[in-house]
Amino acid sequence: MYFEFINSVKICSGENAIENIAYELDFLNCKNPMILSDNGVFKAGVLDKVLKILTKNDVHTDNIFTDIPADSSIAVINEIVQKYKQSGCDGIIACGGGSVIDTAKGTRLVISQQGKDILSLSGNEVIKKGLHIPFIVLPTTCGTGSECTAVAVIKNHETGIKMEFISSELLPDVAIVDARLTETLPAKLIASSAMDALCHSIEAYSSAQKNPISDAYATTAIKLIVENLPKVLSTPTTESRQKLNLASTLAGIAFSNAMVGIVHAIGHACGGECGVPHGNAMAVLLPECMKFNLDKCEKEYAELLLYLAGADIYATTKTTERAKKAIEFVIDFEQKIQSLSGMALRLSEYRVTQDHLPAIAKKALNDGAVIANKKQVTYEDVLSILTKCM
Repeated sequence: MYFEFINSVKICSGENAIENIAYELDFLNCKNPMILSDNGVFKAGVLDKVLKILTKNDVHTDNIFTDIPADSSIAVINEIVQKYKQSGCDGIIACGGGSVIDTAKGTRLVISQQGKDILSLSGNEVIKKGLHIPFIVLPTTCGTGSECTAVAVIKNHETGIKMEFISSELLPDVAIVDARLTETLPAKLIASSAMDALCHSIEAYSSAQKNPISDAYATTAIKLIVENLPKVLSTPTTESRQKLNLASTLAGIAFSNAMVGIVHAIGHACGGECGVPHGNAMAVLLPECMKFNLDKCEKEYAELLLYLAGADIYATTKTTERAKKAIEFVIDFEQKIQSLSGMALRLSEYRVTQDHLPAIAKKALNDGAVIANKKQVTYEDVLSILTKCM
């Protein structure tokens, strides 16, 4: 078996991880970074924790951009590129969730390639090595794993399509994973982002591009999510938050190398067509997509039962029933998370109607994520899955 695996990101994780940012910037020879975040992170006071450390260490904090939408935008990236150049910045810090990080990735990509428009760089794995732009990421959610992925999903608001950029040039230099960055997250956001990480792990483990190294990251992430997400939603501790954050990072490394599948393809389309938040779409779609893939992924799902449900349930379940049991566990787990967070688990609850389904299905079939799905997907298949998720 031939495979490729890359994880060049330095990970600073755990107690006082944020305090490492000054050292890492100095190591990267960055003195005047462009700081990217969003208004939610700014208002919650999360960004302020980072700014205080930067100021204390004589790092310039004059160039801050927080007008980043929930779905990363082609137009916003091109605007930031211009501000970066005009301000004489020498690196990028991203403090936020998936949209902020993907925006930062797109910005860095354009600058490193000495371009002006992110659209001119569209196309997976076509980017050559460019200028090195120092890049540090501080994730404020526990789901996307974008701090360690070679992927950026950026929305073209003119077409309504979420575009996938895939290149090792998108990988940050450093990821700082600190529980203090997720302390203010509401329960619904914790639930949806963590379900995104669970989906990353399950799809990575069952994809056509899986490999032994990505499997190790995926299974570790699954175990951490199952054990710690209920705790974070009910009786959170710094330890449980940190483990959940780390699970997101591990899941990101897994799917960045093994890729995802039909859940993400349909989820991207739901977001592009109807604005369904990504993590919520993953939670809604995951069980039905697993049922669809069962005949092609039975071996992988059976193996995942160990990491989902634990050794006792795995050992007492018949070999032929383990895959179905894994899907049942996911359904039960999601219902438990729903009861703890209030997260909706039907597409209709996100204002998706039957009239939207044909357009969503067409977009899903054109999404790059379907390529790594072990089972071939048709238009009728996607419509069937969507209908069952309504």
